[in-house]
Amino acid sequence: MASAPFEVKGKSVFVAGHRGMVGGALVRRLVELLTVTRSEVDLRDQAAVNKWFAAKCPQVVLLAAAKVGGIIASNTLRAKVYENLVIAANVTHSAHVNNTEKLMFLGSSCIYPKLASQPLREDSILTGPLEPTNEPYVIAKIAGIKMIEAYRNQYGSDFINVMPTNLYGPGDNYHPEYSHVVAALIRRFLEAKVSGARNVAVWGTGTPRREFLYVDDLADACVHLMKTYSSDELVNIGTGEDSTIAEFARVVAATVGYNGEISFDRSRSDGTPLKLLDVSRLASLGWRARTSLADGIRSAYRAYLSESKHTTLLVVVRSEEMKQSEAARLQFWNVLWSL
Repeated sequence: MASAPFEVKGKSVFVAGHRGMVGGALVRRLVELLTVTRSEVDLRDQAAVNKWFAAKCPQVVLLAAAKVGGIIASNTLRAKVYENLVIAANVTHSAHVNNTEKLMFLGSSCIYPKLASQPLREDSILTGPLEPTNEPYVIAKIAGIKMIEAYRNQYGSDFINVMPTNLYGPGDNYHPEYSHVVAALIRRFLEAKVSGARNVAVWGTGTPRREFLYVDDLADACVHLMKTYSSDELVNIGTGEDSTIAEFARVVAATVGYNGEISFDRSRSDGTPLKLLDVSRLASLGWRARTSLADGIRSAYRAYLSESKHTTLLVVVRSEEMKQSEAARLQFWNVLWSL
């Protein structure tokens, strides 16, 4: 499964999707990088992508570019499947024709069947029906996986597939509707703390179990696998540990300092009931996650507080109340000072 060590240092490395949460973590982990913004090269444009590859000749490619979101985004923005399909196809093909030495495609733990046996083994892909709410997104990821396998099998390309679990950390998307569960809960508990709300409703029943990986741990695992792994078999990247959404929500609330009630909105979909990755293959390759959930959530929260967009968010939360009285303004700034 593993090949002779592949040296990343000193190579020209292209991180596709460097402005996203995963791409940003890879940028923090690596040096001597090639990056490109959409205004410079639209990864949905095959001719533009191939022209850029021909000019820059990246030796290593980490394909992290994709349109992503939480359960609401996946279920309502279903036609975004087009963008993810063409990005994966364009980058993979251009890497092939321009002699990229090694490419990694980052998939998702969502690729596994909704009711697959737990923990999720790499060979359970395509063994059963998918979770309906994110099926288009998953189909695009599976197409990318199979494309990597095809180029590897037909041309001998050193292209590999990795499947990260649920991720969180700096650079996450905190959209009120389209974010993933970690970012959504950090934002909602903080808003509740600032506004003095007595209750926060968590979507779903709180019973589904999820595994969460700090994004900088993912970046470290990716670099480790780029150096040490070469096979057409998938590699799961996770912690090997999970918790219920209810348990996780309490961890986030405690980290943020929210002391109110937590309820559950059962009108919202739970999604897949269980999703824990089997990480035994990754462990056999010499890598394990280092960041505990509590430490990771604290780091993610600090990162959120440091983002400029967050300051704007807090002002919006209390803008009307701040207009009403000096006491409200004083309370608002006291809460900010204590964060």
